[in-house]
Amino acid sequence: MARRGGIRAGKYFGTDGFRGVAGVNLTAVHACRIGRFIGGYFRSQGGSCRVVIGKDTRRSSYMLEYALVSGLTASGADAYIMHVTTTASVSYIARTDGFDCGIMISASHNPYGDNGIKLIGSGGEKLDDNIVAMLEEYLDSPYDIPFATGQDIGRSVDCISGRNRYIGHLISLSSCSFKGYKIGLDCADGSSWQIAKSVFDALGAKTYVIGANPDGTNINKSGAVHPSYLSELVREQGLDIGFAFDGDADRCIACDEKGVIADGDALLYIFACAMCRAGELSGNTVVTTVMSNGALPVALSRYGINCESTDVGDRFVYKRMCETGASLGGEQSGHIIFSKYGAAGDGLVTAIKIMELVTAEGISLSRLRQGYTPLPQVVINVSVNDKSVCQDQSLAEKIAATRKAEGCSRVLVRPSGTEPVIRIMAEGEDLSACERCCGRIARYLEV
Repeated sequence: MARRGGIRAGKYFGTDGFRGVAGVNLTAVHACRIGRFIGGYFRSQGGSCRVVIGKDTRRSSYMLEYALVSGLTASGADAYIMHVTTTASVSYIARTDGFDCGIMISASHNPYGDNGIKLIGSGGEKLDDNIVAMLEEYLDSPYDIPFATGQDIGRSVDCISGRNRYIGHLISLSSCSFKGYKIGLDCADGSSWQIAKSVFDALGAKTYVIGANPDGTNINKSGAVHPSYLSELVREQGLDIGFAFDGDADRCIACDEKGVIADGDALLYIFACAMCRAGELSGNTVVTTVMSNGALPVALSRYGINCESTDVGDRFVYKRMCETGASLGGEQSGHIIFSKYGAAGDGLVTAIKIMELVTAEGISLSRLRQGYTPLPQVVINVSVNDKSVCQDQSLAEKIAATRKAEGCSRVLVRPSGTEPVIRIMAEGEDLSACERCCGRIARYLEV
């Protein structure tokens, strides 16, 4: 069993759950067997099992939901169905309502043809690696778990009330009203489409919403993955600010009143400075990842704030936060983790907390991020059949030579933990040089 940064990486479950092309390498059979194992395992530990399930808007999410419920109830577990909702809401309800486990059906920011199954522990964090390792072995084994019979067969329970309680929780997080503000929301035709507007309307804002007409195939065609749509909305409507979420709403990308995008690094800068001023930044430390812009630690160091860097993935960020006692961490992609509110990113919490700062300080997002100017950075993806090509020594030598020749300060080539691609990042003072560097390395991978 391979490990990344002390966290397991198996055949099926990677850095963010079991992810693949729906109906190809993630099927209803996989989902049913996952349900069979989860139900059987937790029943063997305590005699009963309650699991809460949420899903995003992909067409295949319904197929996987029904298969999971079938497997769970066949093993004697009760399945509580939250329907279309966010990953963070499943985590919240699993933690607050005493569930043994939570399951989110989503491939997050991936295209609609992909899907995924994320397993969440009773504390709202990613399910324990040892349990997932046993599940991996079960998926490939010829053995099965005994079927429940009679009154031991599990129940399927509607849990739409869980989503409503989560909405109430979000509304309660703000200490002030957003009345008088015009806010743009891009829900990516994903999990937040019924939630985001409800929350910001209740907090008094006038909302302008796009990406809220899911048809099962249009998820992530806008939102955090393509924030230009939000930027256009903000400029055309003369809005004060905008927020874009991804498919399961664990990411948030913001947009200021001028239409300028603020990615996860910019948001981390804003939160770190604000929390430091308030004495709420534990150890004056922020956890970032290797993809974070090189200008971020430089900007934060001016305020005596230290950056701890870790591998890409919110679970790696949270792990390092636990190790260091940090109260804030996140990724350039828009995952922001506040230890006070949970073990993973919640795009809606991020948006609420940004608006709270804007409202409390009476200044715009563009002013809040003054002092942070990112270095030119280019990131491209190259589709590959075998991601282990990254480990080739001759490739490493070519990359080093290319970085030096183009004068880039930093180059990172890494396999995606969620897609069959290699991500190439180049950073430096010259944007054109970064583009040339990425292009040359991409050609090495395509040979």
